[in-house]
Amino acid sequence: VQLQASGGGLVQPGGSLRLSCAASGDIYRINGMYWFRQAPGNQRELVADITTAGITGYVDSVKGRFTISRDDAKNTVYLQMNSLKPEDTAVYYCRAGVVLTNMHEYNYWGQGTLVTVSS
Repeated sequence: VQLQASGGGLVQPGGSLRLSCAASGDIYRINGMYWFRQAPGNQRELVADITTAGITGYVDSVKGRFTISRDDAKNTVYLQMNSLKPEDTAVYYCRAGVVLTNMHEYNYWGQGTLVTVSS
């Protein structure tokens, strides 16, 4: 199973970006899907998560600005980021709880995509 993240880049403060993370491989079902981020010198933190039922959760610092969503037909999770701030600058990683066709669940990580918020 591979998770391919995309959509990062350089954006001015107040701007928007949409991250995508597509899973491929021996997938039976995907359970929880997550976006993490890690800024230089900081620990990796959970930014947002979404369950199979579409229930979402966010870290306080992004509530009202970021929206996580998923398309199970495409095995893809998205992170819409609006009103971006310089402190959102980080490498963003996706993670998914993937149930393989052998019915065992494993966590997989994407490769990370860099988001830089700067004028």
